[in-house]
Amino acid sequence: MKKISIGSWAYTIGPYADNPIDFDTVCEKLVEYKFDGVELGGFPPHPNPDDMPEKSQRDELIGKMKGWGLQFSGLAANLWAQKLINTDDQGPYVAEFTKNCKFCEDLGIKTIRVDAVQPPTIFDEVAYETAFERITQTWRKCSDIAADHGLNAAWEFEPGFAFNKPSEILQVLDAVDKENFGVMYDTCHGQMVAVVGCRQYGDKETLPGGQVELIEKLSGRIMHLHLIDSDNTCHKDADGNDETSSHPPFGRGILNFDEIVPALVKAGLPHDWWTIDLCFWPDAWEATEKCKRAIDELNVKYGN
Repeated sequence: MKKISIGSWAYTIGPYADNPIDFDTVCEKLVEYKFDGVELGGFPPHPNPDDMPEKSQRDELIGKMKGWGLQFSGLAANLWAQKLINTDDQGPYVAEFTKNCKFCEDLGIKTIRVDAVQPPTIFDEVAYETAFERITQTWRKCSDIAADHGLNAAWEFEPGFAFNKPSEILQVLDAVDKENFGVMYDTCHGQMVAVVGCRQYGDKETLPGGQVELIEKLSGRIMHLHLIDSDNTCHKDADGNDETSSHPPFGRGILNFDEIVPALVKAGLPHDWWTIDLCFWPDAWEATEKCKRAIDELNVKYGN
């Protein structure tokens, strides 16, 4: 059976930004719902490398996790204040990434998340070839740093960030070409990329075989997995424009998990974690228990 976690960021950003749920409360509720772990959104108010600079603070957090009987399935590093594509100096990004790798190592976390940081509209100001070179060369360097800390780096492609076409995902993977670098496959993002073709720069690109075809193309290159539904829509930004995938709870969308999950199992993962992602969902706290029951059913059917 797979180990089940949920992303803690669901309770701190978007609808919860003005009234976040503290980390202890989150973990205590996850224990009640019989989760195996939590995926850490490494930014305030939850534990993060800036608020816990000392090894003793990190050791104390490890002790609390052991007391709850929970593990960390991964870290979503706070890299969004950095520039990656629209600068010729990626030094600050790499420095922030390195700091988060050390945080992971101290906490026993084995997977660190990255994304392209900037939206697909960045190609209006930066030439595509330049953007591609900057992102792939930086991630090659970051992959080596992650390896030095015993980590895999998982790139979460999604509508809200550049390089979100199926062919672009494969091209980036080929260019980075590091054993410990791959994608974080989110089933909601997979739908918006492979089926809807949302927020793609230039000509829209989808796949005739939808998500299953995309998963097959990514076989052996999936480093981490987020399972959640999709209703073929995006979360809206403050101006009402599409931002990124909406992440509705299981049963609130249209995904056929009896097709998708077996394909993901066949494609392979380097670990036994399945993570729920309720990012930007307005009642994520209330939806958590129902999502746990739904993923448990999938685990019974396909987790072996």
